[in-house]
Amino acid sequence: MTNIPPPAEELRLLDAELRQLDARRAVLLRRRAWLVHVLRTASAQRSVPGAGQMPPVWPVAPGAAAPRTEATAPGVQNVLLLLGGILLTVAAIAFTLVGWGHLGITGRALVLATVTLAALSAPVWLLRRGLGSTAEAVAALGMALTVLDAYALHEVAFDGSDGLGYAAAATAVLSAAWAAYGTAADLLVPRSDAGSPTRPDRARAGAATAARPALRLPLPFAVVTAQVPLLLWALAVDAGPHTLTAVLLVTAAADTVVALRPAHAPVRVVGLVGACVAGALGVLSAGWLCWSAAAPVAAARGAALLLLAAAIALAAARYAPKPEVALCASLAAGLCLVAGAGGVLRAWLPGEWTVPGCLALGIALLTAVRTPLPRPMRQGVVGASLVVQGLAVLWTLPLVAGTLLGPVALIERPWSGTPLDIRDAVFPDAAWPSYATAAPLVLAAVAGVLALAERRAVRRPASGVGALVLAWAAVVVTPVVLELPYGAGLVAHGAVVVVALGIAERARRGTGGPSAPALTALVLALVTSVTLALVSLATEAGTIAVLLALAALFGVASTRTGLVAFTAPAALAHATALACATGASAGLRPEHTALLVLVVPAVAALVAARAARAGRSTATVPVEAAGAAAALLALALAVTDLPVLASVLALCGVVAAGTALRPERRRAGHAAAALFLLAAWVRLAAWEVTTPEAYTLPVSVAALAVGHLRRRRDPSVSSWAAHGAGLSVTLVPSLLATWGDPHWLRPLLLGTAALAVTLVGARSRLQAPLVLGGGTLALVALHELAPYIAQVVGVLPRWAPPALAGLVLLALGATYEQRLRDARRLREALGRLH
Repeated sequence: MTNIPPPAEELRLLDAELRQLDARRAVLLRRRAWLVHVLRTASAQRSVPGAGQMPPVWPVAPGAAAPRTEATAPGVQNVLLLLGGILLTVAAIAFTLVGWGHLGITGRALVLATVTLAALSAPVWLLRRGLGSTAEAVAALGMALTVLDAYALHEVAFDGSDGLGYAAAATAVLSAAWAAYGTAADLLVPRSDAGSPTRPDRARAGAATAARPALRLPLPFAVVTAQVPLLLWALAVDAGPHTLTAVLLVTAAADTVVALRPAHAPVRVVGLVGACVAGALGVLSAGWLCWSAAAPVAAARGAALLLLAAAIALAAARYAPKPEVALCASLAAGLCLVAGAGGVLRAWLPGEWTVPGCLALGIALLTAVRTPLPRPMRQGVVGASLVVQGLAVLWTLPLVAGTLLGPVALIERPWSGTPLDIRDAVFPDAAWPSYATAAPLVLAAVAGVLALAERRAVRRPASGVGALVLAWAAVVVTPVVLELPYGAGLVAHGAVVVVALGIAERARRGTGGPSAPALTALVLALVTSVTLALVSLATEAGTIAVLLALAALFGVASTRTGLVAFTAPAALAHATALACATGASAGLRPEHTALLVLVVPAVAALVAARAARAGRSTATVPVEAAGAAAALLALALAVTDLPVLASVLALCGVVAAGTALRPERRRAGHAAAALFLLAAWVRLAAWEVTTPEAYTLPVSVAALAVGHLRRRRDPSVSSWAAHGAGLSVTLVPSLLATWGDPHWLRPLLLGTAALAVTLVGARSRLQAPLVLGGGTLALVALHELAPYIAQVVGVLPRWAPPALAGLVLLALGATYEQRLRDARRLREALGRLH
């Protein structure tokens, strides 16, 4: 019997079956649509002439990749249209230039008029049928024909006219005609037939909507052509540079109007590029006319042109659709204003006051912050002010660099005599800049602007740091500019160091730790101290007094916790220089001066230990590094005298040993041991001791003692690690010396010592003494037997050594496995030793 389900279950099954059928039907319909598309494509390709030789198009299996095409249909179409238009244009040019003479005046006019009208009328008909690319190509041909018409008209009717004047008029007419043609095409062709639907313009907020034009080429070509009529006219009338510059600026203004209109995107882009190019050329020309003028009136004419450029830029900034464009335009406007006014000031004021005048104008631009201008325009004007201030600061850099680096020349001729004034000491060789009188005012003015910005929390703390640096530069160069006496100049620089240290300490207290202003002030104090020390090299008394004062000043500043990491090394560096200057003043030789310099590493070790106990770990490493640098300087000074060098090395070892007493500096003991060893070696070299054992035995004794203590603490330490280095230091050099020593005493003593080491190694079952002692003993014995072996070899016939070698090889080959077992046993025996 058939099992009939309940009605509810049967209804559920039927609904499931229907859903599966619907899904299958949808799949089949999609497959059918794809097959219809493939068949239509194949039919269209077979209808093309010459397509009979093409391979048939078969349906692609589901999931299979379709054949990749290397060119799209629109791309092929555009290439063909471009080539066609180029060929037609070339043919028209050839007809105009070559075949023109075969026709009469009426025939020429009719031919050109007919072809041009046909080329310009055809795009409208093509656009109405949706052939947009073809219409663009034909329109381009028509515009090219209008250029040929203008040329032909000049050759026929205006042959005697001026070429530049006719070119100006022709380009103006062509630009207007092309613009009218593009506009007429938009009016004659409905939007639905223009090739694209109406769409909003992509300008920013407030811009009106603009549809894509029916023909895209005429309007951009019209804007490009409109760049040259005024310029050609100015050249035709032999206009001067001021008129040419005004023409460029007027063209830039027209381009700006086009770029700001809610027109098609290519038109705006062409207008923007034209405005930038023409405006840049006009501004450069106006700036050159203004700044190269010798008379104030001529400078004012150039400034008027710059004022016109600034007005154009401000108008562009006011109506620019994007904030970035408004900012750049207002920035250019501010620079043009300053450049124009600065050119007039240059003609009225002395040359050294031109930059301060421009700086005053740049600072005056900051008043734009209080104006109701849009925010991007205010930012652009402020940016122009910052550019002017930055250029003014760059103008002062040669003077500041000369003030800081000029005294370096005194290193070659120290204590040459008291200079006439501080300028003579700072610029002993370099030429004095002619503009230096106004440099401190420029630096102070910019520093004041930055200080005001910092007070108003504008870009803090960068503004404060910049104000501090520029104020320091102004104060440093002021004594040089004022030509103060030499002593007064030194006092002024010293006061700068003191004030900078005070500012650093105050800034550190204000922030509770190291901050950017504090570190900046500290660096400025260090730089000024170096310059002051270099300037003081002119006189002996000044050098010693300045170095003593600087060492004491930075030593006192080192009592402050937050500055000791910088001030303590600076105090030690100045103390080192003071020791060298004191030695030179006392007439000491350099190697004896090194003993004075060694006071600095000793003081550095004490200061570092105290800083470590006080918990100021940040100062420990810089202080120790400064002490190490002073010790290296002492070694360099004493290197020419071996006895003094030995003493210096020993004293450095004492300082290192004292440092090693601190628990965290135990490793300094290795340096102390090395320094003591080097001191002993240098002393032996000074005594002209050539016996190698005198140099190596102390090292071996110390190394063996350390190795013995190490093995007592840790019996697991290998004998190579404990005794290998100590034994090798003496055995290897002595063995090398033995092979070159013809006497019998050294081999006897070395052999006895090697035997003792071997016996100790065998008794203690230690690998390193056994191997090193046994190897040395064997080589010493071989050295003693070498003469006799040489005599025996000399007595034997020449065939005996090869025969003996062959017998040995045969014996080894016959007992090869036994030798391997013996070698393995020997290795295992040595391995069992420690």
